[in-house]
Amino acid sequence: MERKQLTRRISVASGKEPADTVVKNGRIIDVFNGEIIVGDIAIVDGYFAGVGQYEGKNIVDAEGRYVLPAFIDGHVHIESSLVTPSEFAKVLLPHGVTTVIADPHEIANVLGTAGIHYMLDSSENIPFDIYIMLPSSVPATSFENSGAILKAESLFPFYQHPRVLGLAEVMNFPAVLNAEDDMLNKISDAKQVGKKVDGHAAGLSGSDLNVYMAAGIQTDHESTTAEEAKERLRNGMYLMIREGTVAKDLQNLIPAINEYNSRRCLFVTDDKHLDDLVLEGSIDHNIRLAIQEGISPITAIQMATINAAECFGLSDKGAIAAGYKADFSLVEDLDTLKIKHVYKDGKAVVHDGKLVADFSTIPKDGSDSLKNSVHFEDIKKEHFDIPLFTSKANIIEIIPNSLVTRHIVEEVGISGQGLFLPSSSTDQLKLAVIERHHLTKQIGLGIIKGLGLKFGAIATTIAHDSHNLIIAGTNDDDMILATKVIKEMQGGMVVIKEGQILASLNLPIAGLISDLPYQEVNATLKELHLALKKLGATDQFNPFLTLSFLALPVIPELKLTDKGLFKVSTFEHINISSD
Repeated sequence: MERKQLTRRISVASGKEPADTVVKNGRIIDVFNGEIIVGDIAIVDGYFAGVGQYEGKNIVDAEGRYVLPAFIDGHVHIESSLVTPSEFAKVLLPHGVTTVIADPHEIANVLGTAGIHYMLDSSENIPFDIYIMLPSSVPATSFENSGAILKAESLFPFYQHPRVLGLAEVMNFPAVLNAEDDMLNKISDAKQVGKKVDGHAAGLSGSDLNVYMAAGIQTDHESTTAEEAKERLRNGMYLMIREGTVAKDLQNLIPAINEYNSRRCLFVTDDKHLDDLVLEGSIDHNIRLAIQEGISPITAIQMATINAAECFGLSDKGAIAAGYKADFSLVEDLDTLKIKHVYKDGKAVVHDGKLVADFSTIPKDGSDSLKNSVHFEDIKKEHFDIPLFTSKANIIEIIPNSLVTRHIVEEVGISGQGLFLPSSSTDQLKLAVIERHHLTKQIGLGIIKGLGLKFGAIATTIAHDSHNLIIAGTNDDDMILATKVIKEMQGGMVVIKEGQILASLNLPIAGLISDLPYQEVNATLKELHLALKKLGATDQFNPFLTLSFLALPVIPELKLTDKGLFKVSTFEHINISSD
């Protein structure tokens, strides 16, 4: 902080000179004592200078509304919103979120360091704070082909950037357990420069959690049960409570929260589609759900503000108190959390629920250099043949609204040529993952149950984490057409039925992100959802987002990579035919 700013802040705090802005007649949420207090809030140079009795050049009348610190999303992949960082900010600001901790491992898996540079550069000079945790696992495992490989030496220079807070979710637990050189270098590099390290402890317990903590990894967002949540808290970890589009863990985790451990808990979305962000909101939605589940409003607000700030060492965020950033919201009540106005750095960015923020200083995002990332040879029918030597097959079964899948064995239909026959009646469909980065010609094939399609095929280049092309379908012809459409668009999402393109969304930036305004992207997503209904898809979960996680080989039980069917518990590929 410049001496001049410090002097002025002290002068305003002491009442010797008027504040830039004073908020009066508000009921202030004190996140430290868990109380509601009254008083004037003085703001100068984008910071709170004090709470008490103040005069200012500009007066904001809160009219009895609650004054809350702005919300913080502790773990999110902006790419999963399908829009650029600036468009993402425009969506979240009306929901009272002014800060996110983003992990750009989606775009980094496609484009490497160029993807990280893009996320940093395109989020400069916007009225929204995007902090970055550097992707730790690119690729997530050695059992798939990704677009890039990021070693410790590739990441280290980024720690000089003021918005880089540390190392993102360490997904490759075996690399930690076996003390592999590159992983230990990544962790020790972060610790050496005083940065944070995030965890990804899916399915881990007991001594495995001790390994994580011993390695200096102190957060986890993969708990799915109250017992898992308590075990992480017992080990001294920060518990990240996730509520996204696919992974909806909040209701299961809330029973673990009590007055003693709540300050070690924070909210994350992790992966939420744009349409859900627009419709439901972001962290504000998590708060509402937590309140409905019995958490007191002030505790829920603590979890969304000061807890997240302290977790990531953001010492000037998360509270309404002198010396903190003037990021706050005015809300009508603490149950429905209806947000009226939002302020960022002391300036109005949302007024009467409408975005008024100035985005005129957005830098040129350089996205043109990040396009043309989809490369694979033309697909023919034989590429999708699944030969079986027995009528029983290892099948991936979807658990609705969960990233976890089941490994089941079932009887399947077989043609006279010994090939798997997909069936809508038994809900056994064909699944394929096509490597799209380096023209390796690698295609992984499998069988999926629970997707519920009665007709056609769907495909997307969003396939965590390596983001190869993933396709599910009831027949080969529609699956082949889907690959052609995706290739022509250079990435995106498509719905096919009986040789017709019902709907598609172009995602030209790394095959993950649209270069259009969020309103246009949201309208196209609605078209995709309507098209999915024509395939007989269910409304109980999002088929596209579910599909995008079926290639993630670090979350149990059975997944599909471009190298084949993958059993997570044993970290090995297995045959489709069951012995």
